[in-house]
Amino acid sequence: MTVKENYQAAKEQYKAIGVDTDQAIRTLKNIRVSMHCWQGDDVMGFDQDGPLSGGIQTTGNYPGRARTPEELMADIDQTLKLVPGSKKLNLHASYAIFDEGEFCDRDVIEPKHFKKWVEYAKERNLGIDFNPTFFSHPKAEQFTLTSTDEDIRQFWIRHGQACIRISQYFAEETGQPCVMNIWIPDGLKDVPADRMGPRARFKDSLDQILSIPYDTTKVYVTLESKVFGIGMESYTAGSAEFTMNYAAKNGILPLMDNGHYHPTEVVSDKISSMLLFHDKIALHVTRPVRWDSDHVVLFDDETKEIAKEIVRNNAIDRVFIGLDFFDASINRIAAWTVGMRNMQKALMYALLSPNEHLKGLQDSGNMTELMMQQEEMKTYPLGAVWDYYCEQEGVPVREDWFNEVQKYEKDVLSRR
Repeated sequence: MTVKENYQAAKEQYKAIGVDTDQAIRTLKNIRVSMHCWQGDDVMGFDQDGPLSGGIQTTGNYPGRARTPEELMADIDQTLKLVPGSKKLNLHASYAIFDEGEFCDRDVIEPKHFKKWVEYAKERNLGIDFNPTFFSHPKAEQFTLTSTDEDIRQFWIRHGQACIRISQYFAEETGQPCVMNIWIPDGLKDVPADRMGPRARFKDSLDQILSIPYDTTKVYVTLESKVFGIGMESYTAGSAEFTMNYAAKNGILPLMDNGHYHPTEVVSDKISSMLLFHDKIALHVTRPVRWDSDHVVLFDDETKEIAKEIVRNNAIDRVFIGLDFFDASINRIAAWTVGMRNMQKALMYALLSPNEHLKGLQDSGNMTELMMQQEEMKTYPLGAVWDYYCEQEGVPVREDWFNEVQKYEKDVLSRR
């Protein structure tokens, strides 16, 4: 059977349980997933040549890492050809592009240093999301926005302010809102003597960053928490309680990264609670294996559950979805493609669920039928609908995309 014939059979099967597959496809086409640039070059960026810091590590040395903006853009292009649907590009401030002989530090970067990224995005109808880079810098060797050294703290405050101005530039140029996410690695390896002091300085730093004028309809500032990391196993200033309370009190958005919690916590369970108290929220979807290890996103239970919470709570327009992983042990374009396709596949899975019927079963206390129906849905022909969607979007069906990755590796990556 052809892809279309398989789809027609699947369409009838879903129709019998009240699911419109055509509508699911139309909806999915317009959900923008933000693709993180840092998978392509192992989070190195272009404004420094030192080691990674801030508890961030990449493992592996697979050949073909992007070393220049041009190489990174080419690799992103190759990935975009293999991924269906609407996309955004997620940049870190460390990916500023300077003219030959030019350099400026992070506290004085300007929109002009991202002009080439804007031109790139506009040519491809991509919005741009943004992140201040509070790591991998000589002034981030110990603390940033919590520093007791006022010169260092003010440096990073100016950096945050500069990034807000750049974020508004992105939004105005692309015509799409920019999500600007603040995350700092400040914390301690061992038991602290003072938790309040650093958090008070963090709060004051954020107040100063947000004191500059900006258009809140164009720039959505988000604040991301983390439970611990390498070198900060005992304490982080930006805990979940700190970031959620600060966001709620100051009118910005909370961002939840599903690798930034204790191992038994799941972000999918938190989404509904957050939506009750925030008009919009943001996510970084990743795959923690033992900790915040940022493995490639799979079509696994938690990814599917995150997508279901977004869809069944009618929150597609209220949740900004970005990915955040970096694996240097495998082909980086394949990693991007697997993760991006799996996030969209999870959204498709959620859109193909009879969500109102399932809610009705729960509300009426019919838990036996609910469990049965949820289990039966797992073997419905999602793949046939996904293949048809990919074909309609002009991207390879099933594993055919990997042939293009192998060809690109042979022709381009292996020559670097």
